[in-house]
Amino acid sequence: MKIATFNINGVKARIDALTDWLDEAQPDVAILQEIKSVDEGFPRDVIADKGYNVETHGQKGFNGVALLSKFPLEDVTRGLPGAAGAGRDGVDDEEARYIEATVVGEKAIRICGLYLPNGNPAPGPKYDYKLRWMERLKTRAEELLKLEEPALMAGDYNIIPQPEDAARPDAWRKDALFLHDSRNAFRRIQNLGFTEAFRARDAGAGHYSFWDYQAGAWDKNDGIRIDHFLLSPQCADLLNNCWIESEMRGKDKPSDHVPVWIDLAA
Repeated sequence: MKIATFNINGVKARIDALTDWLDEAQPDVAILQEIKSVDEGFPRDVIADKGYNVETHGQKGFNGVALLSKFPLEDVTRGLPGAAGAGRDGVDDEEARYIEATVVGEKAIRICGLYLPNGNPAPGPKYDYKLRWMERLKTRAEELLKLEEPALMAGDYNIIPQPEDAARPDAWRKDALFLHDSRNAFRRIQNLGFTEAFRARDAGAGHYSFWDYQAGAWDKNDGIRIDHFLLSPQCADLLNNCWIESEMRGKDKPSDHVPVWIDLAA
């Protein structure tokens, strides 16, 4: 099963790029972030015509996540559990950042698609929200591990885990994506027993999934790696490969992110 996570940066603005990619790359499952569309406005029919089941958790103009799957999607849930006020609070739940479903191929895989808050400017309320969100994600990760089943959490984490994940790490020292507390929060989730798929296959520097639109970042390869797969032990046992489709950034009207892929024996 080939699964890709892709921050599309506006599904309507990049629908041609998305559909061309689906035709060419043929992911079995695509986990999208920043669809920037309400559920009823998502181009569902266009994608369904290509053989995909579609589930979305959208928001007008901002955020939004989606799952596209050639396999059935079961037990779909929207929104990260754990917000205040019996699971809902007016701040956290206004932001559509999380969707879960079980994909049933040869094996059932629980797929959690996420778009983690950016957190800038830091310090400040947005950074506090980022850290609260990551603590809720850790709680959900603990629950997933208790199931002892194949599960993955994938998407735009807005976290640069290590200095080698940035072309110019010093430029990010005071950014919410690279602050000590951000990286520690990511590491606490990983250390529960998750495998970071890309680093399980490639330990080297120079691999990025995001290049800013400004200052010729793509031409200079001034990138960062912030799109990740975390795999439960049962899912990690199925991992064949993980790679970054960096050439997507050089195509017409690209997203500032590129797809990151895993191949599972599932």
